[in-house]
Amino acid sequence: MRYVKWTLGVLIALLLFSFFHYTLPQRDIVRIVNTEVRRIDFGENSIFWASPDVGTDGSNAVNRDVRFIETVQADGDIMVYRNEDTGWGWPPYFKLDSSNLQAETRDLVSSREAPIWVALTHYGWRNEFLTIFPNAVGVRRVEGPDVSLFPWLNLVILTVLAGMLLLLWRMWRQFRERTIDPVIDRAGEAWDGVDERASETRGRVQRWLDTWRDKPRK
Repeated sequence: MRYVKWTLGVLIALLLFSFFHYTLPQRDIVRIVNTEVRRIDFGENSIFWASPDVGTDGSNAVNRDVRFIETVQADGDIMVYRNEDTGWGWPPYFKLDSSNLQAETRDLVSSREAPIWVALTHYGWRNEFLTIFPNAVGVRRVEGPDVSLFPWLNLVILTVLAGMLLLLWRMWRQFRERTIDPVIDRAGEAWDGVDERASETRGRVQRWLDTWRDKPRK
């Protein structure tokens, strides 16, 4: 049983880590080399794609045009991002300006000889096997590829979530102490009373049966 609880705890921790790692914003220092629009045919990986632009016809769930941003990192690795609205859905970035972001990134395209380095904020994962891309949500120019950015937003989000969980836990403790525990105590006392009366009844029955037994002759 101990190993089952340990395994369950590890699985829950992995699920929570994966959820936050996918959802929370991340920033990459990159150089933008190209932007384009591709026609994407959605398949089994459709869950990793956002919705169409807010206000457009979203009835076609088979395929649609998606904006992409192609970048190169300081070590030469390639990273490609999609640029889709999140709208009013999940994750709650309320991103409605994909067209504007595409124009911003197009204006920041640079060459290897004259690089322009930017901090590109995104969420999601890049997986070549599943053909999924992180979704870009913002971009700003930085001084160089070695700039260090502290994830203040993530710290604020996690702190707020931790505070909400602590508040819910305290509310649950108070509710349990005031409502559930007294009911359990009363039920235990009632059961003890029933058990005591049952013992008395068994004793009386036993004494009555004893009167029917043969008494020793003198």
